[in-house]
Amino acid sequence: MNHPNKLRALAHGATVALFLLCGPHTPARAQDARTSLYNPSYSSTITPVTAKDGLVVAQEKIAAGIGADILARGGNAVDAAVATGFAMAVTYPRAGNLGGGGFMVIHLSDHQQAFAIDYRETGPAAITRDVFLGADGRPDIAKSRDSALGIGVPGTVAGLALALERYGSGRFALKDLLAPAITLARDGFVVTDDLADTLPDGMKRFARWPSSAKLFARPDGTVLRDGDRLVQADLATTLEAIAEQGPAGFYQGTVANKLIAAIDKANGIMSLDDLKNYQPIVRKPVRGSYRGYDIISMPLPSSGGIVLLETLNILEGFKLGELKQGSVDSLHLLIEAMKRAYADRARYLGDPAFADAPLKRLLSRDYAARLRASINPDKATSAKEIATLQAAPREGTNTTHFSIVDKDGNAVSNTYTLNFPYGVGLVADGTGVLLNNELDDFTAAPGASNAYGLVGFEANLPGPGKRPLSSMSPTIVLKDGKPVLVTGSPGGSRIISAVLQVVVDVIDYKINAAQAVALPRLHQQWLPEEVRVEQGFPDDVLAGLKAKGHAITGGLGQTSANTIAATPDGWLGAPDPRTRGATAAGK
Repeated sequence: MNHPNKLRALAHGATVALFLLCGPHTPARAQDARTSLYNPSYSSTITPVTAKDGLVVAQEKIAAGIGADILARGGNAVDAAVATGFAMAVTYPRAGNLGGGGFMVIHLSDHQQAFAIDYRETGPAAITRDVFLGADGRPDIAKSRDSALGIGVPGTVAGLALALERYGSGRFALKDLLAPAITLARDGFVVTDDLADTLPDGMKRFARWPSSAKLFARPDGTVLRDGDRLVQADLATTLEAIAEQGPAGFYQGTVANKLIAAIDKANGIMSLDDLKNYQPIVRKPVRGSYRGYDIISMPLPSSGGIVLLETLNILEGFKLGELKQGSVDSLHLLIEAMKRAYADRARYLGDPAFADAPLKRLLSRDYAARLRASINPDKATSAKEIATLQAAPREGTNTTHFSIVDKDGNAVSNTYTLNFPYGVGLVADGTGVLLNNELDDFTAAPGASNAYGLVGFEANLPGPGKRPLSSMSPTIVLKDGKPVLVTGSPGGSRIISAVLQVVVDVIDYKINAAQAVALPRLHQQWLPEEVRVEQGFPDDVLAGLKAKGHAITGGLGQTSANTIAATPDGWLGAPDPRTRGATAAGK
């Protein structure tokens, strides 16, 4: 499937022009630039922010402001990330959490070092590989998505505490960074923006759990609305226990007993020992390069960094910069590269403690060249054809993302999640903690798909202590050792493609970060065999992709690539306009 005539014009020897993430834009000018492109209708009021001494870009403005205040008080990016993460557990309950988990990528400027903290949820000791199968031996999605069997051992509290202990500035104790979250939970805050938008649907998940429905309801039983006040006294008490005792205040003692009691009552299988034994892991980030820029992203059990780098390796051999951004030819190459990398995700990736993925091969330039040569510039490759390309041998919805930089050039890219919006919907009585349904990210049976349509095989079957494969892709891009782009996104399987498109648009097409974040996005993940698109692509472009054999469908679920970019004058914070309430808070 080699097509040299046209490919030689696109591939090999690509030249790189001077890369400017953004000139000295004011917020108003950046907004004007965005509206000349595609500006999603979710929120027309979100504008970029420029700042000299640091920025927090998040999906919720109160928490972003808390993080920015920590920067103003002399904290570093990690301090601000910890404060933001705990605050979002209060103010952004559909994804910010104590009862979920996530990944954090850190770049420390002083030592030119990068670290990845894996605080992903784990399978309880009592879990079995067939836990999500029905009596007929087929996957039963209700078990993994709507029951307590889908609850993984939470990692957020331990992960944020570890980040502070290892990489914080030393100026703040954990209790200092928890104080704003405690106040918000105890005194309450006004419901607005995304919370007001999503609570009505959230109440459908809460309906099965009286403790949940009561928390988010008015006295008359109707859901809280824009302008109402959300008070979470039990959550404040839980946060106080963590402030006083550290992670032990969550994983042991009174809070742990209440968590397990609620899970047991809901017929879950988690134990006190599962909580007590949970440990976050500091991992070596996955690293690569793209057109002279260093890419740092999350390693397994996140598939994000590996799929991102594999896709970029394929694309680097094409002269994308000579193609018009958003053109049929450029999007075709993007789709075909994603398709091949996502196929490898399905076949090989899982928790590295349980699956030996051929990472050296998957991330090699030779392998990328082989996949690149299989791309027909005039025709879409079928999923079946791609399955035959995977010759490398085996060796041996809802989420939120925030990006932070500080005045010294330290950077944090953090993505954490409950999986579905509001997780499984269960607030553990007496704790205020919303619990996840993260174990749906396991593969129920070889060849089965999860809620995002991602197919998996043996490497990602459920297991005790095992961390389900994730698509979360917190990413930092460096030039000459300095951060120039900090990005990531929620969105399940769509996370990787969202991050990919921001990186490609900024590097290949020299588009400033605010524009790159606002442009329409598309997604292809090998299976199902379709390209999902947002509104905003011209009809002739969609027709051109269909003519090449791509099955185009609308309804691409929301992503929110909250991003920070370096500028000559400091930093540009680019909140994603797809999320009402997303904000950049600078100092």
